[in-house]
Amino acid sequence: MSDTDMAEMLSQHDSGDMAGLTRSFVDDFEAAINRETGLSSDTDWSGVICLGMGGSGAGGRFLKSLADSEGGMPFVVWSDYGLPSWWGPEWLVLATSYSGNTEETLDGATEALESGGSVIAVSSGGELSDLVIGSDDATLVEVPDGQMPRSAFGHIFGSQLAVCWDMGLLPRPSEDEISAMLARLRQASSQADPIGGDTMWEAMAKSLVNREIGIISPTELSPAGYRFACQINENANGFASRSDVPEMNHNEIVAWHSEGQSRALIALTCEGIHPRSQARMQWVMDNVESQFSWRIECEGDSLLEQLLYATHVTDWISIMLAVMKGNDPSEMAPIESLKTHLSTIQ
Repeated sequence: MSDTDMAEMLSQHDSGDMAGLTRSFVDDFEAAINRETGLSSDTDWSGVICLGMGGSGAGGRFLKSLADSEGGMPFVVWSDYGLPSWWGPEWLVLATSYSGNTEETLDGATEALESGGSVIAVSSGGELSDLVIGSDDATLVEVPDGQMPRSAFGHIFGSQLAVCWDMGLLPRPSEDEISAMLARLRQASSQADPIGGDTMWEAMAKSLVNREIGIISPTELSPAGYRFACQINENANGFASRSDVPEMNHNEIVAWHSEGQSRALIALTCEGIHPRSQARMQWVMDNVESQFSWRIECEGDSLLEQLLYATHVTDWISIMLAVMKGNDPSEMAPIESLKTHLSTIQ
């Protein structure tokens, strides 16, 4: 497909300029990690519990993966109302809601403050901002408004990282390492861009049209695999399943050996994972029943860069898949319909 044809498809279907917002991802992320949070080193916590739903909650999964690999304390993701029964004020609460009005996140943050806990909120405004501004035990880290949560991931995750780096909850890379990482991510973004990028990504998106999509990844890249599936759900109005290796080798692998000519499998992998997991993923790719199998080598000199690379190039795939199907990647009518329904229930 020519650049002119792709530009026409984006112009016709991408009403919210999801492509344009995606092009700004690296710039958004850079601005967010360099922001002033007003926070200082504070590591006297049992752990961090990350509250958030949907696009706002994705960053917590990334923080957890980084903490599991290189952090000094546990990070737990909570995507529900309230807080888990084991939670206590010795656990820092990182509550993220882009709109500030996500009811599950508000419920958990309110419970934390009423129970003597400390909350750091990442939000563009709304009720969550009002809640924490009025509390001596909470801090608000504002992000720019006016986007969909999933397209504001650079702002959101970058701000979450800035919080964790400033507080000493996760190790901050050197300035030289960050600068080199951002340069490589910008290059990767250009290569995956549907206008002027490598046609391999377009071919990958085309192969996914009208197919059952399976996404596998090593545990370290699990957050990127999960977000990829969610982006296919929201941007392309498609079903996608994701699973982690080695866990899926103990259950889902059986289903992949049944007949299924309408399937496509995408594997996210990277350097530095357990060699046995690498061998397991290769076996799956060589032996599953699917018409199309793709392997995305997630580039980067660190797990953070590999996660960001995976996230960004798969965002582009989901957008191309959407417009190839004639869908608007900015549209999410069922979610808005559900919110309207819930607003009528007290």
